[in-house]
Amino acid sequence: MPASIYQRPKNAMQSGRARTDDWVLDFVPAEAKKPDPLMGWAGSGDTQQQVQLSFPDCDAAKAYADKYGIDVHVVPTPARRLKLQAYADNFR
Repeated sequence: MPASIYQRPKNAMQSGRARTDDWVLDFVPAEAKKPDPLMGWAGSGDTQQQVQLSFPDCDAAKAYADKYGIDVHVVPTPARRLKLQAYADNFR
């Protein structure tokens, strides 16, 4: 049961950075989703896809994975690049 550990990204719909310091452990899907014959919704019998664990730092997530024998892949956090510009730059 492989999993991936990554830092939660910033919400694109809001300007705040709440909950971006948390690290998340997500399990990789064990089976593909298939459409339900009656409703047409996508679903599968894999209940691990519904589990998402939050940790305060990457080391705590790795320790949890080691304790329970979970194979993990750590996704590094990309560096934040700030584009600093002023309103006056529009008129140069």
